[in-house]
Amino acid sequence: MAGPMPGPSLAEDEGEEGEEDLVGPMPGPMPGPAPEEGPRKKKRKRNLPYERTYLDALPCSQMYERSYMHRDDVTHVVCVGSRSDFVITASKDGFVKFWKKAKEGIEFVKVFRAHLTHIAAMACSVDGGLLATVSEDRTAKIFDVSNFDMISMVNLHDRPTSLCWASERAEASSQPRLAIGFASGRVHVIDHLTSTATRADGPNSKGEAVFKGHRAALAVMAYNPSADAVVSIDRSGAVEYWRAAGLGEGGDPIESFPKDVVKFEYKSDTHLFELQKAKCTALSLCVSKDGKHFACACTDSRIRLFSFATGKLRRVYDETVEASQELQDNGPQAFRLEGIDFGRRLAVEKKYQAALGRMAAEGSTNQDVVATPGAVFDDSGNFLLYSTLLGVKVVNLHTNKVVRVLGQVENTERFTHVALYQGAAQSSSSKAKLSTAIKSGSLKSLQEPDPIMFACAFKKQRFYLFTRREPEDFEDVSLGRDVFNEKPVVDDFLPEAERAGAKGKDKVAREATIFTTAGDIKVELFPDRCPRTVENWTQHSRNSYYDGVIFHRVIKGFMIQTGDPLGDGTGGESIWGQEFEDEIDRDLRFDRPYVLAMANAGPNTNGSQFFITTAACPWLDGKHTIFGRVTKGADVAYAIERVRTDDNDKPYEDVKIVNILATC
Repeated sequence: MAGPMPGPSLAEDEGEEGEEDLVGPMPGPMPGPAPEEGPRKKKRKRNLPYERTYLDALPCSQMYERSYMHRDDVTHVVCVGSRSDFVITASKDGFVKFWKKAKEGIEFVKVFRAHLTHIAAMACSVDGGLLATVSEDRTAKIFDVSNFDMISMVNLHDRPTSLCWASERAEASSQPRLAIGFASGRVHVIDHLTSTATRADGPNSKGEAVFKGHRAALAVMAYNPSADAVVSIDRSGAVEYWRAAGLGEGGDPIESFPKDVVKFEYKSDTHLFELQKAKCTALSLCVSKDGKHFACACTDSRIRLFSFATGKLRRVYDETVEASQELQDNGPQAFRLEGIDFGRRLAVEKKYQAALGRMAAEGSTNQDVVATPGAVFDDSGNFLLYSTLLGVKVVNLHTNKVVRVLGQVENTERFTHVALYQGAAQSSSSKAKLSTAIKSGSLKSLQEPDPIMFACAFKKQRFYLFTRREPEDFEDVSLGRDVFNEKPVVDDFLPEAERAGAKGKDKVAREATIFTTAGDIKVELFPDRCPRTVENWTQHSRNSYYDGVIFHRVIKGFMIQTGDPLGDGTGGESIWGQEFEDEIDRDLRFDRPYVLAMANAGPNTNGSQFFITTAACPWLDGKHTIFGRVTKGADVAYAIERVRTDDNDKPYEDVKIVNILATC
């Protein structure tokens, strides 16, 4: 069954266990006369004091109230603390948008072209003053949130995969340090004010340290301010605790499993190997405000809740397709959907899980980048919100029950990454202030909160706002809940069946698979943007023109080129027997790696040769016709780029095209 199942609740003191938690034989009856049978005591139910008050500080609407646009799929959303009341979103094309919390809802502030490729990770400092992003373009950008301005940039020696801010608790006045996880498995902790670059051979300054506890690429990291420690999980499922303590003061700057915050001596005494046992890894990670628990959404569609101090597994919430089907068939009526609606969601869910699997396996070299499923604690630490096929579930961690589902009636969106804003007043601890108000009975004196949950959705260029208000009905579409703050694409207004029918009628290919001796590369083609180029390339592919052709020009960090039957870069012609014109589209740019484009000897000299970039190449914009992008097999293109070449950039060992299969 999907969602939390009834079971033991969280104890106030995790070191204590109630009688109902004991496992094993119980002592037999004492000798003597049998006691008189009395009324059987009912099992006491655990209740959360002031549960209704805590729920009133959370969103409750069944439908999203507003949605806002990016130019590409939204992949990240971060809520900054109450000091600045900012919300930051990021999209697949590398753009970052700043939004300011208004009295109701949010207002747009500023947009940045932060990176040339998609953003691999984004994180905000604990005090909400700084924001950092990393990308496959091997740079880290740091922003001043309050002034919504970029203040520094750090060049990275390797491909970054994760990111978090790590502060030193003993030095409240010091700047927080930035922890960047890499595909190599190392984590570099740097001072962003003094570091301009990281190095593969180790720290380049006294203000930098390297954590080497992982043996696989970093997947996710999160900072626990209460323990002044970082939780990191790599792609093999290994979980580590560590602290960047006393950088530049001599000795070991990294302390693994700090003794003052953990209650175990050996890692084998914990459940921190559970992800490795399940052969899965984490896609997202969050830590509760009080630092007692952390939760991770994993690749096996399960959400795991751990105790930070003991490393024990407290809960496992099963949200697999099988569990969802069981819930639909035999679950409570409140969680059931109409058959057609459930079937549609199940189909989308399978596509989403497939995309997550590819992304977890190939990492950020995969161009099929999607927002990861998210989980987030509320300010009190009593509730956990996480995205599912059904919607966003709100779970009471004390009673282990789903208290509400946000977005259950929204049947066209599969919500993924989530962030929570609870409208806390200007205090260091909203939980303490709320508790004080409850005890004193002065809740009315508090500023009226406006809690909002922000959510991304699978392959959507929007992010969605769930509040305590249902959306208003507008006859004018321009005044509706979906705000058109970006120019929409015409195809977005066509029904899915109509778009599929139009696609089937096209004779030119819209996708293709390039079979090479190094592996397979799947590409998406753009016949609507450059019809003659796609027609020429498609016809050549179907006529076996490219079969056996080698990659004759390979340049590391730039591109791989092929399509010349002569194999030296001087041959090849179009299907018309002569050169044809360029088809430059301003919306298609070399702003990311793995772009498919035509090679030429100048303007309007296209023939048969083409290339695939392996890095962002903005200087090529307007000079070459872009007619496709790699959707799968980017690792194959990367492997071809890394082969040894001679002085003319020709590989010593030939890499050949076996065949190209072009399909409509």
